[in-house]
Amino acid sequence: MVSDAYRLKYTFGVDYGTSYVKYGPITLNEPRVVQTRGLFLRDLPESVKMRIPPDVLSRGLVVGDEEVRKYLSSVRDVQRNLKYPLRDGIAKRDDEDAWRVLKELARFTLGQFPISDKEFEGWIISIALSALAPDYMYRAFFDIYAELSDEFKIYAVTILPQPLAVAIAENAVNCIIVEGGHGNIQIAPISFALIREGLVALNRGGAEANAITREILKDMGYSDIAREEYAVETVKRAVGLVPKNLKEAIRTAKTNPERFVTKVRLSPVVEVEFPKEYAWTRFLIGEIVFDPNHEEISSYIEQSRLTIENAVIGDVTLYGEMDVATAVITSLRNVSVEIQERVASQVILSGGAFNWRVPAGLEDVAADSVTRIKIALEEKNPVLASRVNIRMVSEPQYSVWRGAVIYGYALPLTLEWSDTTKEGWMYPKKTK
Repeated sequence: MVSDAYRLKYTFGVDYGTSYVKYGPITLNEPRVVQTRGLFLRDLPESVKMRIPPDVLSRGLVVGDEEVRKYLSSVRDVQRNLKYPLRDGIAKRDDEDAWRVLKELARFTLGQFPISDKEFEGWIISIALSALAPDYMYRAFFDIYAELSDEFKIYAVTILPQPLAVAIAENAVNCIIVEGGHGNIQIAPISFALIREGLVALNRGGAEANAITREILKDMGYSDIAREEYAVETVKRAVGLVPKNLKEAIRTAKTNPERFVTKVRLSPVVEVEFPKEYAWTRFLIGEIVFDPNHEEISSYIEQSRLTIENAVIGDVTLYGEMDVATAVITSLRNVSVEIQERVASQVILSGGAFNWRVPAGLEDVAADSVTRIKIALEEKNPVLASRVNIRMVSEPQYSVWRGAVIYGYALPLTLEWSDTTKEGWMYPKKTK
């Protein structure tokens, strides 16, 4: 019988996000983070093969930020061989390369924590996936960890939706979770468990903020920098602003642009400057996450420089242009009237797409994510806005992982996995 003390050492959380995997045992203060990607070592010149360790070459695939960077310049066709396995948190059923990368990432994350304890019976693994993940993804991840149990000791594996993990991390029983990731935004009502009928998904997130940042950089003459995802992400984080009201913010920035000019140093020799004539565009970077329905953003779409559209995953539609406040209201309408008020008592924001700051001196026009959604709800439904408490999680980027390890610690190990309820444990030893 596994004790609580054992679980406090050997529960292992893994949050599979579109851009990053956050992972590690419950004993960590913060998870480790690795990009959700892998590099296939195909099309290599013989002169390069000679310098790659045989075990790496035989696998034909590397993951981990350092390893990928190490071999990136050696691969001829980077576009074909650098694989991001998740799109909107989903891997296609028949995408063999995607599943190879995900399996290698699972192996990589476990390999970072070798155990020499003689009492070690195996990891208790709690995996957080997108709330949109179809049933085949659950089965595929269980298969991956069952196969890895030959290489690593694994006692049991469970899977939970990312919004539920956030609610658990926040100790919230009744709430609406708004989880803003790189690929999409999930609006999920919770009443002890995820209310799937109320799930609303938006087909945008941090990636769209990156995309419009990239186009702005091109307009300013930084096309070379715009090609590098790392540079685009850094600029977005440094200069992006969320407006309280986009039209008023743009008018203020165009009237008094000196307040909004800024510079970002990317390296000792590379600096990006947002001059007066482009200072107002800083507000587009933040606003696109919350509401893309503005003329200033539509112009990029009309020029085919930006794509924001609906997408379908299984029987779920991901809305491209629906604003976040409308999505919250839509989600709540699909919850039983009897519990609507309890569920609506708090809206909890989580995820990197909502991790915005307000620079000193710009408080009159810029807002954080909580304020931005409060303003939007007040405009669309004043009654709801007056009754709801909107707040940000304490750790926007790590709350899913935190909830996953808490869930893994607390869920009774006697409960076997049920495909119907999507709760319980898979035991690798029993599947063999």
